Amino acid sequence: MKYNCFRPGEVWLDTEGKPIQAHGFSVMYSEKEQTYYWYGENKEKTTGAENNTIWHWGVRCYASKDLYNWEDKGLIIPPEDDLNSPLHPTYCMDRPHILYCKKTGKYVAWLKIMAGPVSQFMSVLEADDFMGPYRFVHKIYKPLLMDTGDFTLAVDENTGKGYFIFGRPHFELITAELTDDFTEVTGKYQTNYSGMYPPYAREAPTYFARDGIRYLITSGTSGYSPNPSQICRFTDWFSTYEDLGNPCVGDGATTSFCSQFTCVIKVQGTDCYIAMADRWRPSEYEVEHAEELYQEWVDNARKSEFRAQFQADRSPKYPEPLSGKLEIHRENTSVARYVWLPIQWDNEKPVIYWKDEWKLPEQ
Repeated sequence: MKYNCFRPGEVWLDTEGKPIQAHGFSVMYSEKEQTYYWYGENKEKTTGAENNTIWHWGVRCYASKDLYNWEDKGLIIPPEDDLNSPLHPTYCMDRPHILYCKKTGKYVAWLKIMAGPVSQFMSVLEADDFMGPYRFVHKIYKPLLMDTGDFTLAVDENTGKGYFIFGRPHFELITAELTDDFTEVTGKYQTNYSGMYPPYAREAPTYFARDGIRYLITSGTSGYSPNPSQICRFTDWFSTYEDLGNPCVGDGATTSFCSQFTCVIKVQGTDCYIAMADRWRPSEYEVEHAEELYQEWVDNARKSEFRAQFQADRSPKYPEPLSGKLEIHRENTSVARYVWLPIQWDNEKPVIYWKDEWKLPEQ
């Protein structure tokens, strides 16, 4: 099947006719190859069955010239059959992000790992080529000695400096400066959205910039149930975030179109920005009742015992070992779909409207 438009929320097949398996994803563009690369969590072996112990099956990558049709390029970071490795498929590997470091000529990959009830950390790898092979720089790394939740990586388009923006679950959002080789943080950082608790605590930070203004879309914290997004803007990396409210228009402002944003890209040769999201639970029931599910989380958050659970300072012990055991994963995230929508502009505020079908502007 060959596509000539986007149909948000529908099953999206690769050029071989198989559902695309790249969740919690990013899309990057190679000027040299004039190709887009879409990479994310491969969930092809995750079933949600009672005995399912597979959270992921590595990081899968797809390539495209037109953003509509995607060729499966295989695993760029494969799983490892070793419970002493953070890449074992039973551990929760989420939201891979890869930067190219001009100073070292290396591709640097950061992965969020959860390996037990309290251990959340980063694994950092690097490679000479985007397609790999990737080698560990840090198997277990806790930037600023903090637990690390959902995150994004960004490079300043003027200075070339790198930044690591992550949620300190489920408490606050941190912006930290990366070292010159992008494999660690320098120690310089800023806190934002501090002292919050689920479902209001922010996660899934999604960064982009336009005309010198930096933007960050974040999600609330409600598991796989959809919730309202927020967007803020700032100029300096360590300046105050200016909240602009919910960028989504027309979905009751509560579900982000039953999805969670993970990436924004600018289409080459245009001023078109695409907001890209996962629809983790695509069933009709979840879409129809998303507002009810979100309200349940709001009601729970108002209970003092729930609030106290997440407001406590969760300073980690460092280093923490991997759990060394298989974990059961009941959520079937292999069925998750994708929602790609164009960003429009209300003055300087980015806004996102639902479209059943849409096409890229002509270049």
